[in-house]
Amino acid sequence: MATHHLFFIAFFIFIIGMLALDLGVFHKKDHVIGLKEAAIWTGVWVVLAMLFAVLIRFHAEWIHGLAAADFGNFEALEAYRKEMANQFLAGYFIEESLSIDNIFVMIMIFVSFGIDKQYYHRILFWGILGAIVLRFIFIFALGALVTKFSWVLAVFGAVLIYSGIRMFRDKGDEKIDTERHPAVRFASKYFRATPKIDGHNFFTRIDGKTFITPLFIVLLVIEFSDIIFAVDSIPAVFSVSTDSVIVYTSNIFAIMGLRSLFFLLSDIADRFWLLHYGLGVLLCFIGVKMIGHEFFGLEVSTVASLCIILGILICSILLSLAIKKKEPTKLPE
Repeated sequence: MATHHLFFIAFFIFIIGMLALDLGVFHKKDHVIGLKEAAIWTGVWVVLAMLFAVLIRFHAEWIHGLAAADFGNFEALEAYRKEMANQFLAGYFIEESLSIDNIFVMIMIFVSFGIDKQYYHRILFWGILGAIVLRFIFIFALGALVTKFSWVLAVFGAVLIYSGIRMFRDKGDEKIDTERHPAVRFASKYFRATPKIDGHNFFTRIDGKTFITPLFIVLLVIEFSDIIFAVDSIPAVFSVSTDSVIVYTSNIFAIMGLRSLFFLLSDIADRFWLLHYGLGVLLCFIGVKMIGHEFFGLEVSTVASLCIILGILICSILLSLAIKKKEPTKLPE
């Protein structure tokens, strides 16, 4: 069996194993995830991502079933390994950074639908499982498209600039319409739904008929928001790597850690009020980079891109902590 086939098999076995361990052992019972538990799991996934980057740094050729002899000399092999590792890290930090904005959306979804906190983890678990499948299709389809038509990246660059500018306009405080949301309307049209929550179940039986519960509707809304989110985040990762394997693996490590990051930030999200604008700047930078590369031959190295990405993220967080958010003035009654 080819090396790259073994690589993919091992990668998916690892992901499935971690998911089984997560839901079957550590979160077998529904409970509210505390700050300590969330911090530990966030750290675990960051460490695992960094270890994967180390694996790529020393064995990047495994990804495509190449051998050291295929590179002619050791210097070429080392350059390839370093570039692949840097691309993975840049893709991971882009996806992780943009995931933070998606976390704010998830918080609003749960609050808007009045879901009990003890069920958050179960909904996010199945939501991320769906994202793993959907992103596999999206990333490899887009990768094939980019390989054939490189100008597609410039189109997505324009979309990212628009999305970045839009972030400054909406200020991150948009509301979730629990009745008119597309996912809710879809569920109402094609499924029998009940407003009653049946524990952590997505489906329940009433008078011998199967009904979907509010938890399933929220799951659909989460999946819908992730699809919308992926339209921005995945092309953004393609700005630092057109290698579909690197894009997919960096995406998976980022979204696998999204659940614990959600619980870590859910209670302190308001403190990072400038992060939303920082992510807008990040999207604009990536969009300009993609358009500049396609039409003007602008080259920004992976290392430089990684430094700019981390710089924008760190500055947004530090400024959020240093500058107090102005509360809207309340008119006297």
